[in-house]
Amino acid sequence: MTYAVDKSDEQWRSELTPEQYAVLREAGTERPWTGELLDEERAGLYTCAACGAELFRSGTKFDSHCGWPSFYESIRPEAVELIEDNSHGMVRTEVRCANCGSHLGHVFPDGFGTPTGDRYCMNSISLNFSPGAAE
Repeated sequence: MTYAVDKSDEQWRSELTPEQYAVLREAGTERPWTGELLDEERAGLYTCAACGAELFRSGTKFDSHCGWPSFYESIRPEAVELIEDNSHGMVRTEVRCANCGSHLGHVFPDGFGTPTGDRYCMNSISLNFSPGAAE
């Protein structure tokens, strides 16, 4: 897949912290309950920490009690790329930034009580937050 933002591994390593690189470029996962955006409740916009693409609005964030920031839908369907993930002996749906291909987390069909029924379970470290941005 070709992305609008296409950088070499060396470029990504120089721009991201080692922790960000492990999650965004190597599909790692931050420990639950540790991300700084987990308890963020202000109105604002969530963007990709690697390329700045708009991904989620704060109005779609909800407390799923899973240990990671959760949203019930992306800002636009084409903002994220959904890929079948068969790693770790299970079938999941990986969520990547459609602009740069960075790993954000996974989406699950267990967002009970939300308008979509989905739970986009995102790594805090894969996102940046801009308070007060367009809702």
